Amino acid sequence: MAGLAGMPGPAAYRGEIRPMSQTQQEPESKPPESAGKKHDRYKTWRWNFYSLLAGIGAVLLVIWLGWVPLPLIPGLTSTGAAFDNEAQIVERLELPDGYKVNLFAVDVGRARGMAMTPTGDILVAAPGRKLMLVKADRSGDGRSDGVETLVEDLSRPHGVYLDGDWLYVAETDGVVRMRYDAEKGEIVGESEQVASGIPGGGGHWTRTINKGPDGWFYVTVGSTCNVCLEGHPWRAAMVRFKPGTEPELYASGLRNTVGFDWQPGTGKLYGVENGRDWLGNDFPPEEVNLIVKDGFYGWPYFNGDNEADPDYGDEAGEKGDEALKPAHNMEAHTAPLSIRFLQNSQAPDMENAALVARHGSWNRDERIGYDVISLHWDGEGNITQRPFLSGFNRQGDVSGRPVDVVEAPDGTIYVSDDLSGVIWRVQYAPQS
Repeated sequence: MAGLAGMPGPAAYRGEIRPMSQTQQEPESKPPESAGKKHDRYKTWRWNFYSLLAGIGAVLLVIWLGWVPLPLIPGLTSTGAAFDNEAQIVERLELPDGYKVNLFAVDVGRARGMAMTPTGDILVAAPGRKLMLVKADRSGDGRSDGVETLVEDLSRPHGVYLDGDWLYVAETDGVVRMRYDAEKGEIVGESEQVASGIPGGGGHWTRTINKGPDGWFYVTVGSTCNVCLEGHPWRAAMVRFKPGTEPELYASGLRNTVGFDWQPGTGKLYGVENGRDWLGNDFPPEEVNLIVKDGFYGWPYFNGDNEADPDYGDEAGEKGDEALKPAHNMEAHTAPLSIRFLQNSQAPDMENAALVARHGSWNRDERIGYDVISLHWDGEGNITQRPFLSGFNRQGDVSGRPVDVVEAPDGTIYVSDDLSGVIWRVQYAPQS
């Protein structure tokens, strides 16, 4: 499938999915905002010029498309013919031996954070304002039985967590919860805010929520900028709260840790960090951090293995002795947006592994990422990585951008893709 040479007319986006063109990329990080005390010193006339062009283009695109999700693979619609050309798509994708992948659901919008329900349905955040219900495959045809809008009028939702019959949604400026009837697939009653005071918006606007083994709810808040000194202590940080209490700072120096999860057995908290931009194609690395209470992880003073930042390294002061190094480094600009430890895998070599969905680069000369990798821990706590689901990027021709991963009790894996507005299903089914 060839990449687009230019932007098609609006009608081209109704009911089909196409590869991503260069103009369709959305950066995970954006230029500094006025909330920072000290702006990025790379904010030169060139930065301003490119930022202006990008901003105008983004606004025109949103108006032009009317917030219609961008479908990106030819022939895919929400009708019975939606999956007719699935073989053409899947043949691009690569998996370890024994795994197979198929397209599970379409028309999910900008599919971001997900949560499995007890009935096998999947709750999916779809910014700007919706929460979607992707129904389980009860008909046995390998597809979702349908996609519905569950909640509207949210404020840029991203993170989703289901705790019993309480559904928690992390919006850009807080956390709300509502009763969810899993058997009926319906919201019961009105929503209520359970965490306020979280700074909203900014260059990194997503908020991810997860519940720890200690009973606290954890939320990550990205920075306002590429690199700057923030004015709010909860920016570039992780906070935690219990319903009815004010959030408290848990860890800092985390520029944009969108995904995090606890390792089964050890209870250790790992998060994936998006490093800063404009220091070259291959630096700084994206990070896997072992996050501890009151830990400081370097940003904006250090990058990677605590290498001094060219803009702020000389201002670290006492922070230079406090910064914790990553547990593992990944390739620069791959944009990891989630990490999920597998607990039900049927594959022998995936026991205790974690999957990381990498959204892909937006400003690197050659595109990188657009995949799912697996992380593996040895007895000493050292981490190695392997390809898991790849092939969305073929020499710059991009057909998908993975965001989140969830695992069903039978070990089936689901991957959200906000470029195509779809959910992929991955199963371990070795041939006998």
